[in-house]
Amino acid sequence: MTTTQDLIPRQRLAELNRLRDLPASMRLACHLLVIVGAGILWRSEALPWIVRLPALVLSGAALATCFAPLHECCHRTAFRSKATNDAVAWWMGVLSFYNSTFYRRYHQWHHRYTHQPGLDPELDDPVPTGLLSYALEISGISWWAGKLQGYGRLLLSDLSALPYLSEDAIPQVRRSIRLQFAFYGVLLLASLPGANGFLFWSWLLPLAVGQPFLRMFVLAEHSGCSFSSDGLANTRTTLTIAPVRWLMWNMPFHAEHHLYPSLPFHALPLAHRELAPRLQHLDHGYLAVHRQLLRELPSLAPVA
Repeated sequence: MTTTQDLIPRQRLAELNRLRDLPASMRLACHLLVIVGAGILWRSEALPWIVRLPALVLSGAALATCFAPLHECCHRTAFRSKATNDAVAWWMGVLSFYNSTFYRRYHQWHHRYTHQPGLDPELDDPVPTGLLSYALEISGISWWAGKLQGYGRLLLSDLSALPYLSEDAIPQVRRSIRLQFAFYGVLLLASLPGANGFLFWSWLLPLAVGQPFLRMFVLAEHSGCSFSSDGLANTRTTLTIAPVRWLMWNMPFHAEHHLYPSLPFHALPLAHRELAPRLQHLDHGYLAVHRQLLRELPSLAPVA
C-alpha cells in the first residue's frame, strides 16, 4: 500500500486536519435550502413548466447528493462532535435512501482495501462492462434494484459472513434500517389525506431524477483505475465546476480523500495543491472521464 508519509508535511497536515463546525453547518443549511426551495418551485402549479422542470432536476440532484454529507459525516470529519456527525449522517441517509449505520462500516472496509478485488466490498456490485449495463447504471435503475435487494438482505439474511459487520453491529444495523423505513411509512401515511402524494412527488420522483447525476460522479471515482493498493493509482480526482464540487462536498477530490481520509471536506482543495503532481488519475470534467470509460468498458471489471 502506498505510504502517505512525506506527501504532505506533518505540520501542514495537522493544520488541514483541524475540525471546524462552521463550514459543515453552512454547507448543510444551504444544501437543505436548495432541496426545499427547488422542491417548492417544482410543486407550484401556478408556475410554468419551463420553471418547474429545472426546479425538479435541481431538487432531485440535491436530494441524491445528500449522499455527500452522509459520506463526510460517516467519516466523522464534518463536525467536531461524534454525536452530531452520526445524527446528520443518519438523516442524510434517509433523504438519499442510504442507511448510515450500515454504510459507515461498509465504507471503512472500502477504505481499508480500496479497489482491491476480493477485498473491497464496492467491487461486489456488478461493474458495467457493456453499453446496456452502463446505461442501467447511469440511469439509477441498477442502484434502485440493488438498494431494495440490499435492504432485504440486511433485514432478513444471515450477515455473519460479512467481514465489516461485527456480531454487535448487526442488530444495530437492523434497528437503524427498521427505524428508517418506519419514517418512510409515516411519510406515506401523511401523503394519503387528500391524495397529495407527497412521498412520491416531493421525494421519490425527484430522487429518481437526480440519481443519474450521483451515479455519474460516483462511477468516476475508481472505475478505470488500478486494481492495487497504490493510493496514487487506484482512485481518480476529477476537476469539475464549482456547483458540482459544492453539491458533492468536495468529493471530486477523491484521491486526496482516500490518501488522507481524516481530512475534512473543506480541506481537500488545499490538499489537492500538495498532491496533484503525484496523482496518476487526474482528469478534467466528468464528461471526459465517461467518454474514456465508455471506450474501456470491457476492462472495468476486475479479473477473477
